[in-house]
Amino acid sequence: MDLTTKADFEALIPNATLTDVVSNCNQSLRGTACASCTSSLANLLALYLTNSSIASISDCVAYPSIYAGASAIYFGATDTAICLFSLDIPVPDTSNGEGKKQGVNLGVLISVGVVGLAVFIGGPWFVYRKYRDSRKKRRDRIGNLETHSGLDSISETIDFVSIIGKGRYGNVYKGYLPDGSEVAFKRFKSCSAAGDAEFAHEVKVIASIRHVNLVALRGYCTATTPLEGHQRIIVCDLMKNGSLHDHLFGSTKGRLTCPVRQKIALGTARGLAYLHYGAQPAIIHRDIKASNILLDDMFEAKVADFGLAKFSLEGMTHLSTRVAGTMGYIAPEYALYGQLTDRSDVYSFGVVLLELLSGKKAFTMSDENQPSVLADWVWSLVKNEKALDIIEGGMPELGSPEVMEKYVLIAVLCSHPELQCRPSMDQVVKRLETDISVPSIPDRSIPIVAIAEIDRSIRNRDSGCEKGRTSSGSKLEVPHKLNSK
Repeated sequence: MDLTTKADFEALIPNATLTDVVSNCNQSLRGTACASCTSSLANLLALYLTNSSIASISDCVAYPSIYAGASAIYFGATDTAICLFSLDIPVPDTSNGEGKKQGVNLGVLISVGVVGLAVFIGGPWFVYRKYRDSRKKRRDRIGNLETHSGLDSISETIDFVSIIGKGRYGNVYKGYLPDGSEVAFKRFKSCSAAGDAEFAHEVKVIASIRHVNLVALRGYCTATTPLEGHQRIIVCDLMKNGSLHDHLFGSTKGRLTCPVRQKIALGTARGLAYLHYGAQPAIIHRDIKASNILLDDMFEAKVADFGLAKFSLEGMTHLSTRVAGTMGYIAPEYALYGQLTDRSDVYSFGVVLLELLSGKKAFTMSDENQPSVLADWVWSLVKNEKALDIIEGGMPELGSPEVMEKYVLIAVLCSHPELQCRPSMDQVVKRLETDISVPSIPDRSIPIVAIAEIDRSIRNRDSGCEKGRTSSGSKLEVPHKLNSK
């Protein structure tokens, strides 16, 4: 990492993070203030100046301390040295004025020299130690429910009668931790002890991922009980506003204003972008849908269930004919070929955004058992220059037509049937955050509902054929392995 100037450093770190450092460090660093400052520096280091492994930490660890000492702290070199480097620098105290003045000057010179030397020698080790200790504390916190006794202690706090959510993994219950904090318990179904080691490893990896738009994992436990058999339970923060699905299609339908929907869309996009490009290792969610977008008290979107697809009943590898996902949200290339990439999540996000804007479900069946795909309906309107016709009627606080049309076009681009036409989640975030225009949307060669019909026919055939044909005459290549039994 080539950082040679203050400008280079500030260009790498977001303004909000730099502001947090200045806020916590630009004060007299005694007592709790010192802890706040060093915590900010450790967080900055972990998020922006390290790779995925502690072993790969380089001299970059010195940069946060150098920046804090040079640009953020104005309360004296002695104060800085004591907090950041545990150096207690005495200042000579003489009774006569001249001697006192000389002593102070000498003390300042010594302080500045020592602090400068300490920054380059002691800084890397000190910040690394802070980072290491913070990771250890997090691991200890995540693993503290791992034992059977941990399961016994929390089982008494779970209301197994009141189910607050259901999903592919199992049911979600409301409960409390021993410290009294209110949390959500997700109990997995169809578990066996054979995969506990892998489960524990994956959960610890997931728990280390922190972002404002991701549901935080608080802990987990695995154990076998006489009555309920083998169990796996993960503990997450409780989102009292429920899921996006609840607000769009449940009892609270119609209460979301246009600004709130825009906030939810942007928060979801940021969470997914972090999973794809900020998390180490990168994570493809596989099952983005309205019920996996949770909302906190301020309607900030929180992406849930990331990194857990392999522990569902449809657990799979990145190339498989058995797809983990939900009808209507699954990208065509994933449904047909088992081809899973980050653009599969982009497709699902596009469908969720269409639901958010229209108030309609991604996939429905008519009374005549005919499928209806939301993305196909929206495409037909956009193609006829009627993009705003998809906006849900009666939505309070409508946004400007230009902004709403932009959101529609972004959703259509994300839910494009052809993988190469979709943007990355980073690009989606930039377009939602700024005035960057949406590029022209390539034409679609085949409706999504036709792709679903092709997929159904392929799965029902006894012997394979090499090509599938749509009613319009366009051809779709079908991989041979999908036709094998």
